Amino acid sequence: MKAIRVEKFGDPEVLRLADVPELIPNSGQVVVRVEAAGVNPVETYIRSGAYAQKPALPYTPGSDAAGVILRVGDAVKNLREGQRVYVAGSHSGTYAEQTLCAAAQTHPLPHSISSEQGAALGVPYVTACFGLFHRAQARAGETVLLHGATGGVGIAALQLALAAGLTVLATGGSDAGRMLLKHEGAHAVFDHRAPGYLEAIMEATEGRGVDVILEVLANVNLGMDLQILAPGGRVAVVGSRGPVEINPRDLMSRNADVRGVLLAGASIPVLKEIHAALYAGLDNGTLRPVVGREFPLAQAAEAHRAVMAPGAMGKIVLTP
Repeated sequence: MKAIRVEKFGDPEVLRLADVPELIPNSGQVVVRVEAAGVNPVETYIRSGAYAQKPALPYTPGSDAAGVILRVGDAVKNLREGQRVYVAGSHSGTYAEQTLCAAAQTHPLPHSISSEQGAALGVPYVTACFGLFHRAQARAGETVLLHGATGGVGIAALQLALAAGLTVLATGGSDAGRMLLKHEGAHAVFDHRAPGYLEAIMEATEGRGVDVILEVLANVNLGMDLQILAPGGRVAVVGSRGPVEINPRDLMSRNADVRGVLLAGASIPVLKEIHAALYAGLDNGTLRPVVGREFPLAQAAEAHRAVMAPGAMGKIVLTP
Protein backbone atom coordinates (compact mmCIF):
# COMPACT_ATOMS: atom_id res chain seq x y z
CA MET A 1 0.00 0.00 0.00
CA LYS A 2 1.00 3.65 -0.33
CA ALA A 3 1.88 5.80 2.67
CA ILE A 4 3.70 9.03 3.42
CA ARG A 5 6.97 8.33 5.23
CA VAL A 6 9.29 10.66 7.11
CA GLU A 7 12.89 9.40 7.12
CA LYS A 8 14.34 12.51 8.77
CA PHE A 9 12.93 15.61 10.46
CA GLY A 10 12.90 18.78 8.40
CA ASP A 11 10.98 20.91 5.92
CA PRO A 12 7.78 19.70 4.23
CA GLU A 13 9.81 18.07 1.46
CA VAL A 14 10.78 15.24 3.86
CA LEU A 15 7.21 13.93 3.40
CA ARG A 16 7.70 11.22 0.76
CA LEU A 17 5.21 8.77 -0.76
CA ALA A 18 6.42 5.18 -0.39
CA ASP A 19 5.28 1.57 -0.65
CA VAL A 20 4.82 -0.13 2.73
CA PRO A 21 3.43 -3.54 3.76
CA GLU A 22 -0.29 -4.13 4.28
CA LEU A 23 -1.39 -3.76 7.90
CA ILE A 24 -2.52 -6.68 10.06
CA PRO A 25 -4.47 -6.05 13.30
CA ASN A 26 -3.57 -7.67 16.58
CA SER A 27 -6.12 -8.43 19.28
CA GLY A 28 -8.21 -5.35 20.04
CA GLN A 29 -7.15 -3.57 16.86
CA VAL A 30 -8.71 -2.75 13.48
CA VAL A 31 -7.35 -1.73 10.10
CA VAL A 32 -9.25 1.08 8.39
CA ARG A 33 -9.13 1.73 4.66
CA VAL A 34 -8.49 5.47 4.61
CA GLU A 35 -10.71 7.53 2.32
CA ALA A 36 -9.57 10.88 3.73
CA ALA A 37 -6.98 11.95 6.31
CA GLY A 38 -7.03 15.18 8.31
CA VAL A 39 -4.00 17.50 8.36
CA ASN A 40 -3.35 19.31 11.66
CA PRO A 41 -0.79 21.99 12.59
CA VAL A 42 0.73 19.77 15.28
CA GLU A 43 1.85 17.36 12.56
CA THR A 44 3.99 20.09 11.00
CA TYR A 45 5.73 20.68 14.35
CA ILE A 46 6.42 16.96 14.72
CA ARG A 47 7.69 16.69 11.12
CA SER A 48 10.06 19.62 11.63
CA GLY A 49 11.57 18.06 14.76
CA ALA A 50 10.47 21.01 16.91
CA TYR A 51 7.86 19.10 18.93
CA ALA A 52 8.71 17.99 22.46
CA GLN A 53 7.77 14.35 21.81
CA LYS A 54 9.31 12.97 18.64
CA PRO A 55 8.32 9.66 17.03
CA ALA A 56 10.94 7.10 16.11
CA LEU A 57 12.10 7.40 12.50
CA PRO A 58 10.86 6.49 9.97
CA TYR A 59 7.19 7.16 10.63
CA THR A 60 3.89 7.97 8.92
CA PRO A 61 2.26 11.21 10.15
CA GLY A 62 -1.36 11.78 11.06
CA SER A 63 -3.92 10.85 13.69
CA ASP A 64 -7.23 11.76 12.00
CA ALA A 65 -8.99 9.92 9.19
CA ALA A 66 -12.25 8.48 7.97
CA GLY A 67 -13.04 5.43 5.90
CA VAL A 68 -14.19 1.84 6.12
CA ILE A 69 -13.04 -0.93 8.45
CA LEU A 70 -11.01 -3.37 6.38
CA ARG A 71 -9.87 -5.92 8.97
CA VAL A 72 -10.90 -6.65 12.56
CA GLY A 73 -8.66 -8.25 15.17
CA ASP A 74 -9.66 -10.72 17.85
CA ALA A 75 -11.57 -9.45 20.88
CA VAL A 76 -12.99 -6.46 18.99
CA LYS A 77 -16.66 -5.95 19.75
CA ASN A 78 -19.24 -3.58 18.23
CA LEU A 79 -17.13 -3.00 15.10
CA ARG A 80 -17.36 -4.93 11.85
CA GLU A 81 -15.69 -5.11 8.48
CA GLY A 82 -17.27 -2.67 6.03
CA GLN A 83 -18.41 -0.26 8.75
CA ARG A 84 -17.90 3.47 8.11
CA VAL A 85 -15.87 5.13 10.88
CA TYR A 86 -13.82 8.17 11.71
CA VAL A 87 -10.45 7.76 13.37
CA ALA A 88 -9.22 9.80 16.32
CA GLY A 89 -5.76 8.39 16.97
CA SER A 90 -3.69 5.79 15.16
CA HIS A 91 -0.84 3.38 15.84
CA SER A 92 0.53 3.54 12.30
CA GLY A 93 -0.34 7.08 11.12
CA THR A 94 -3.16 8.17 8.85
CA TYR A 95 -1.37 9.72 5.85
CA ALA A 96 -1.76 6.38 4.09
CA GLU A 97 -4.15 4.09 2.24
CA GLN A 98 -4.65 2.11 5.46
CA THR A 99 -4.26 2.88 9.15
CA LEU A 100 -3.95 0.60 12.19
CA CYS A 101 -5.97 1.67 15.24
CA ALA A 102 -7.05 0.45 18.62
CA ALA A 103 -10.76 -0.30 18.52
CA ALA A 104 -11.34 2.58 20.95
CA GLN A 105 -9.76 5.01 18.46
CA THR A 106 -12.48 4.38 15.85
CA HIS A 107 -15.98 5.81 16.02
CA PRO A 108 -19.11 5.30 13.90
CA LEU A 109 -19.63 7.87 11.15
CA PRO A 110 -23.21 8.76 10.20
CA HIS A 111 -24.08 8.21 6.53
CA SER A 112 -24.95 11.90 6.19
CA ILE A 113 -21.28 12.81 6.79
CA SER A 114 -18.72 12.35 4.01
CA SER A 115 -15.35 10.77 4.63
CA GLU A 116 -13.70 14.14 3.96
CA GLN A 117 -15.87 15.67 6.70
CA GLY A 118 -15.16 12.72 8.96
CA ALA A 119 -11.43 13.35 8.62
CA ALA A 120 -12.04 16.81 10.14
CA LEU A 121 -13.33 15.44 13.44
CA GLY A 122 -10.54 13.87 15.49
CA VAL A 123 -8.26 16.70 16.57
CA PRO A 124 -10.37 19.80 15.72
CA TYR A 125 -13.78 18.82 17.09
CA VAL A 126 -12.49 16.88 20.09
CA THR A 127 -10.10 19.72 20.98
CA ALA A 128 -12.85 22.33 20.61
CA CYS A 129 -15.27 20.32 22.76
CA PHE A 130 -12.66 19.56 25.42
CA GLY A 131 -11.46 23.16 25.51
CA LEU A 132 -14.88 24.80 25.58
CA PHE A 133 -16.81 22.57 27.93
CA HIS A 134 -14.32 20.61 30.01
CA ARG A 135 -11.53 23.17 30.49
CA ALA A 136 -13.29 26.54 30.09
CA GLN A 137 -16.60 25.15 31.43
CA ALA A 138 -18.65 27.23 28.99
CA ARG A 139 -22.35 27.32 29.81
CA ALA A 140 -25.52 28.16 27.92
CA GLY A 141 -26.20 31.90 27.96
CA GLU A 142 -22.53 32.88 28.10
CA THR A 143 -20.61 34.69 25.37
CA VAL A 144 -17.62 33.07 23.68
CA LEU A 145 -15.01 34.71 21.45
CA LEU A 146 -13.26 32.68 18.77
CA HIS A 147 -10.18 34.35 17.29
CA GLY A 148 -9.27 33.33 13.73
CA ALA A 149 -12.27 31.04 13.68
CA THR A 150 -12.11 29.96 10.04
CA GLY A 151 -9.77 27.00 10.66
CA GLY A 152 -10.69 23.48 11.70
CA VAL A 153 -10.80 24.10 15.45
CA GLY A 154 -12.54 27.46 15.03
CA ILE A 155 -15.38 26.12 12.87
CA ALA A 156 -15.79 23.17 15.23
CA ALA A 157 -15.96 25.46 18.26
CA LEU A 158 -18.44 27.76 16.55
CA GLN A 159 -20.84 24.92 15.77
CA LEU A 160 -20.47 23.32 19.20
CA ALA A 161 -21.00 26.62 21.01
CA LEU A 162 -24.11 27.45 19.01
CA ALA A 163 -25.57 24.01 19.68
CA ALA A 164 -24.96 24.51 23.41
CA GLY A 165 -26.77 27.86 23.57
CA LEU A 166 -23.81 30.26 23.74
CA THR A 167 -23.59 33.64 22.03
CA VAL A 168 -20.72 33.35 19.55
CA LEU A 169 -18.43 36.22 18.52
CA ALA A 170 -15.85 35.29 15.90
CA THR A 171 -13.01 36.94 13.99
CA GLY A 172 -11.63 36.34 10.53
CA GLY A 173 -8.86 37.97 8.54
CA SER A 174 -10.49 37.98 5.09
CA ASP A 175 -13.83 38.92 3.57
CA ALA A 176 -14.35 35.31 2.45
CA GLY A 177 -13.52 34.01 5.92
CA ARG A 178 -15.92 36.39 7.62
CA MET A 179 -18.64 35.42 5.16
CA LEU A 180 -18.05 31.78 6.09
CA LEU A 181 -18.39 32.58 9.79
CA LYS A 182 -21.65 34.44 9.19
CA HIS A 183 -22.93 31.53 7.11
CA GLU A 184 -22.07 29.15 9.96
CA GLY A 185 -24.22 31.22 12.31
CA ALA A 186 -21.87 33.41 14.36
CA HIS A 187 -23.88 36.12 16.12
CA ALA A 188 -21.27 38.79 15.34
CA VAL A 189 -18.14 38.71 13.17
CA PHE A 190 -15.11 41.01 13.34
CA ASP A 191 -11.98 41.68 11.26
CA HIS A 192 -9.02 41.02 13.54
CA ARG A 193 -6.77 42.94 11.14
CA ALA A 194 -8.83 46.14 11.52
CA PRO A 195 -7.83 48.85 14.01
CA GLY A 196 -10.21 49.02 16.94
CA TYR A 197 -11.69 45.55 16.57
CA LEU A 198 -11.25 44.86 20.30
CA GLU A 199 -13.27 47.96 21.11
CA ALA A 200 -15.95 46.73 18.69
CA ILE A 201 -16.08 43.41 20.55
CA MET A 202 -16.53 45.24 23.84
CA GLU A 203 -19.33 47.30 22.31
CA ALA A 204 -21.03 44.11 21.14
CA THR A 205 -21.10 42.91 24.76
CA GLU A 206 -22.34 46.33 25.99
CA GLY A 207 -19.02 46.85 27.77
CA ARG A 208 -19.21 43.69 29.87
CA GLY A 209 -16.67 41.62 27.95
CA VAL A 210 -16.73 37.97 26.94
CA ASP A 211 -17.05 35.02 29.29
CA VAL A 212 -14.90 32.54 27.38
CA ILE A 213 -12.16 32.82 24.76
CA LEU A 214 -10.90 29.75 22.93
CA GLU A 215 -7.42 30.86 21.95
CA VAL A 216 -5.55 29.20 19.08
CA LEU A 217 -2.67 31.73 18.83
CA ALA A 218 -1.86 32.75 22.38
CA ASN A 219 1.55 34.24 21.58
CA VAL A 220 -0.21 36.95 19.55
CA ASN A 221 -3.54 37.37 21.34
CA LEU A 222 -3.35 36.41 24.99
CA GLY A 223 -2.29 39.78 26.35
CA MET A 224 -5.20 41.43 24.52
CA ASP A 225 -7.63 38.65 25.45
CA LEU A 226 -7.27 39.42 29.15
CA GLN A 227 -8.38 43.01 28.58
CA ILE A 228 -11.74 42.02 27.08
CA LEU A 229 -12.75 39.31 29.54
CA ALA A 230 -15.90 39.67 31.60
CA PRO A 231 -15.69 39.22 35.39
CA GLY A 232 -14.92 35.55 36.05
CA GLY A 233 -13.92 35.06 32.42
CA ARG A 234 -11.80 32.16 31.19
CA VAL A 235 -9.28 31.82 28.37
CA ALA A 236 -8.70 28.26 27.16
CA VAL A 237 -5.39 28.11 25.29
CA VAL A 238 -5.35 25.44 22.60
CA GLY A 239 -2.46 26.80 20.54
CA SER A 240 0.61 29.03 20.73
CA ARG A 241 3.70 29.48 18.59
CA GLY A 242 5.90 31.16 21.15
CA PRO A 243 6.04 33.10 24.44
CA VAL A 244 3.87 36.08 25.31
CA GLU A 245 3.93 38.87 27.88
CA ILE A 246 0.77 39.54 29.90
CA ASN A 247 -0.25 41.91 32.66
CA PRO A 248 -1.37 39.78 35.64
CA ARG A 249 -3.50 42.68 36.89
CA ASP A 250 -5.85 42.05 33.97
CA LEU A 251 -6.51 38.64 35.52
CA MET A 252 -6.66 39.88 39.08
CA SER A 253 -9.12 42.68 38.41
CA ARG A 254 -11.56 40.24 36.80
CA ASN A 255 -11.01 37.14 38.93
CA ALA A 256 -10.24 35.57 35.57
CA ASP A 257 -8.40 32.39 34.56
CA VAL A 258 -6.09 31.19 31.80
CA ARG A 259 -6.39 27.44 31.31
CA GLY A 260 -4.23 25.21 29.16
CA VAL A 261 -5.78 22.63 26.87
CA LEU A 262 -3.83 19.45 26.09
CA LEU A 263 -5.93 16.81 24.38
CA ALA A 264 -3.49 14.08 25.38
CA GLY A 265 -4.41 14.82 29.00
CA ALA A 266 -8.13 14.13 28.52
CA SER A 267 -9.30 11.06 30.44
CA ILE A 268 -10.94 8.05 28.79
CA PRO A 269 -14.38 8.82 30.32
CA VAL A 270 -14.17 12.42 29.08
CA LEU A 271 -13.23 11.28 25.58
CA LYS A 272 -16.11 8.81 25.51
CA GLU A 273 -18.46 11.62 26.50
CA ILE A 274 -17.07 13.89 23.79
CA HIS A 275 -17.36 11.31 21.02
CA ALA A 276 -20.92 10.45 22.07
CA ALA A 277 -21.80 14.15 21.85
CA LEU A 278 -20.11 14.48 18.47
CA TYR A 279 -22.03 11.54 17.03
CA ALA A 280 -25.31 13.01 18.23
CA GLY A 281 -24.47 16.39 16.68
CA LEU A 282 -23.40 14.84 13.39
CA ASP A 283 -26.48 12.67 13.27
CA ASN A 284 -28.95 15.48 13.98
CA GLY A 285 -27.22 17.98 11.69
CA THR A 286 -26.03 20.56 14.21
CA LEU A 287 -22.40 19.65 13.46
CA ARG A 288 -21.30 19.98 9.82
CA PRO A 289 -17.52 19.84 9.34
CA VAL A 290 -16.32 22.28 6.68
CA VAL A 291 -13.63 21.01 4.33
CA GLY A 292 -11.60 23.88 2.93
CA ARG A 293 -9.07 22.16 0.67
CA GLU A 294 -8.31 18.63 -0.47
CA PHE A 295 -4.89 17.41 -1.59
CA PRO A 296 -3.87 14.05 -3.06
CA LEU A 297 -1.78 11.97 -0.67
CA ALA A 298 1.31 12.54 -2.80
CA GLN A 299 0.99 16.30 -2.16
CA ALA A 300 1.30 16.03 1.62
CA ALA A 301 4.14 18.57 1.60
CA GLU A 302 1.87 21.16 -0.02
CA ALA A 303 -0.85 20.35 2.51
CA HIS A 304 1.62 21.01 5.35
CA ARG A 305 2.46 24.40 3.91
CA ALA A 306 -1.23 25.20 3.49
CA VAL A 307 -2.24 24.27 7.04
CA MET A 308 0.25 26.77 8.45
CA ALA A 309 -0.68 29.61 6.09
CA PRO A 310 -3.13 32.34 7.15
CA GLY A 311 -6.60 32.51 5.68
CA ALA A 312 -7.86 29.00 6.41
CA MET A 313 -11.36 28.26 5.15
CA GLY A 314 -12.13 25.00 6.94
CA LYS A 315 -10.26 21.74 7.28
CA ILE A 316 -7.41 20.56 5.03
CA VAL A 317 -7.56 16.87 4.13
CA LEU A 318 -5.54 14.35 2.13
CA THR A 319 -7.23 11.81 -0.12
CA PRO A 320 -5.36 8.59 -1.04
